[in-house]
Amino acid sequence: MDASILLIGGDDFLSTLLDRVHNLLNCAVEVASNPGEAVPLIQAQQPDLIILEENQLGSLKLCCEIKEQAKLAWIYCILIETPAQVLDEPWLDYIWDLESKTIALEGGADAYLRLPLERTDGKPLSPEILAKQDQLLRSQILVGLRTVKNHRELMRTNDILSAIALSDPLTELNNRRALDWELPRQIQNARTRSEVLSLVMLDVDYFKRINDLYGHPVGDRALQLVSSRLRHNLRFRDTLFRYGGEEFVIILSNTDQKEALLVARRLCRLIGEQPFDIDSGLELNITISAGTATLDAKDDARGSSLLKRADRNLLRAKSSGRNRVVGSIDALQDMDSE
Repeated sequence: MDASILLIGGDDFLSTLLDRVHNLLNCAVEVASNPGEAVPLIQAQQPDLIILEENQLGSLKLCCEIKEQAKLAWIYCILIETPAQVLDEPWLDYIWDLESKTIALEGGADAYLRLPLERTDGKPLSPEILAKQDQLLRSQILVGLRTVKNHRELMRTNDILSAIALSDPLTELNNRRALDWELPRQIQNARTRSEVLSLVMLDVDYFKRINDLYGHPVGDRALQLVSSRLRHNLRFRDTLFRYGGEEFVIILSNTDQKEALLVARRLCRLIGEQPFDIDSGLELNITISAGTATLDAKDDARGSSLLKRADRNLLRAKSSGRNRVVGSIDALQDMDSE
């Protein structure tokens, strides 16, 4: 079975449970002598299931702490009590079991088992009773592993759905929804680290003419090829998004105004200098226009004002002849000359 289990307890508990678990299931089993020793193992290895000795100090607290951490809360915690004997009166033993189970479950454990080691008279438990205990232990472990498996499958499904929701199906780039999520995060990082941040907003020139002359399938193919050329000519730290239609946005981390202009002009040249081979009988010469903007202290945390400045500069580039870049520096110079 492809699963991992961590046993936490004293020497007697570990020696007893380790053999029993190995005999019941073919799993990878790690051990820790106390909750403090277990914490770094849990953080690093994230086992599927944890079995803790109930009467060890800190066991229930560890269960609670695991459940309070989103990245660990899926780990299944079984608290096991191994009293030396059952109580003299069966009804007292039953009440004790109910009270202990209630405390364990309310305290953060997913399951509680009480597995006495011997009879009231001090004699060993019969093989039949031990076999029933092992059946119960195995069943509880399997319940935990099924729960963890279902959680992981759900997380994988959510990851796939999130990837689909944040991806543009035509170009396979991040889409506008992804930009709405990523830009505020990068703005916060830039301000926390006192770094610069810039945007490039670009647009395929006369794209409507391509659709009108050759049809939408050719337009779609042109967008795919433009996207690919842009993606393969960006720096490692740059993030490209399809903003909508024939518009794209690039987040340039740790990039100031002058560097943003250089990046955008280089991309402009790379798009315009070589025709795009749409199919064996059609080549298109395509150019782009771009506007850049750099984060300043007055920009809002979501990046709306930063995007607006980049868009405004893109419109200036298009109105001044297309196939060119206008940045914040250029826009300021234009305003001064006016």
